Amino acid sequence: MRETLEKAISLETRPYTDADAEWDAFVANHPQGSVLQTTHWAMLKGRFGWSPQRVWLRREGQLIAGAQMLIRSVAFGLVKMAYIPHGPLVNWEDEEQVDVLFNQIDLAAYKNRAGILKLEPLLWQDQLDPERWTALCHKFNMVAATDTIQPPRTMLLDLRPPLDDILTSFKQKTRYNIRLAAKKGVTVRQGAAADLPAFNRLMRITGGRNQFGVHAPEYYRDAFDLFSPEQRTLLLAEYEGKPLAGAMIFAIGPTATFLFGGSSNEERERMPAYAIQWAAIEWAKAQGCQWYDLWGVPDADPDELESQFSGRDDGLWGVYRFKRGFNGQIRRTVGPADRVYNRLVHRLYQWRRGR
Repeated sequence: MRETLEKAISLETRPYTDADAEWDAFVANHPQGSVLQTTHWAMLKGRFGWSPQRVWLRREGQLIAGAQMLIRSVAFGLVKMAYIPHGPLVNWEDEEQVDVLFNQIDLAAYKNRAGILKLEPLLWQDQLDPERWTALCHKFNMVAATDTIQPPRTMLLDLRPPLDDILTSFKQKTRYNIRLAAKKGVTVRQGAAADLPAFNRLMRITGGRNQFGVHAPEYYRDAFDLFSPEQRTLLLAEYEGKPLAGAMIFAIGPTATFLFGGSSNEERERMPAYAIQWAAIEWAKAQGCQWYDLWGVPDADPDELESQFSGRDDGLWGVYRFKRGFNGQIRRTVGPADRVYNRLVHRLYQWRRGR
């Protein structure tokens, strides 16, 4: 095995290269691949305080494993951390491959003076059971069961059946609301850059209503600009030309992911959120995707989700009430892990996250 380490991304103004295209093809075809491991995602984060780095392994000239890392100072600048969202991309059952890749990851972390590394692989529990994951964390000096940044539990909708069959699979109320939106005059169209201010307004309204933070307008603008029209779409649900809901969807490999979405406080009885999700599903299927990731539900077992969804409004529970109508598969990753290079830095990080 030959190892390669490269500082692949250092500035947001750096041009896209053939090496990036090779990496993105690797990500798209990897069973654990994610939009969060693509070059354009790294470029996006590079514009908002993160320093992206990439390490990889080759065998006989072909990429076989790798990780795209984000590095920044946190906790009032007292802590410097490295973060691998939905990575690394590696065969976790090949311990030699994992060991060599971590050597390269450690080297990149040390060069950037990171005291801790947080990783959140897109590795499902039905692919690697929790006991095996715990054993791997112990073997490779990682602390498991730590805090999460990305939602570890999500809902995946199978896009392989015909659209009519997908619609039929939804819960009755969701099917009704999708049709009701059309009857009540809601239309959905693909947006352009000129529609980003309207999308930003919808995001701010939703953040205020549901009490969660939203990104600066420049963040959504750059996400729209960096990804190609084949990789992302901006959808707007409107009534008489007035935007009522918006969504930004990203398609990488077999999966389309609903990352950003918001809705107005007006005309909610017209069900624009249902209309826009159905349009997103149609777009994802047209792109050839096999899965639609509704991105994040409460981190609770399916039995608990079903028994408590009607009575809880904290966290993602209100979101789950909406998403459950699409009847997707509830799946959970193995969860996050920390690789600790400096115990004091790790304690400071934990203290800050706890606050």
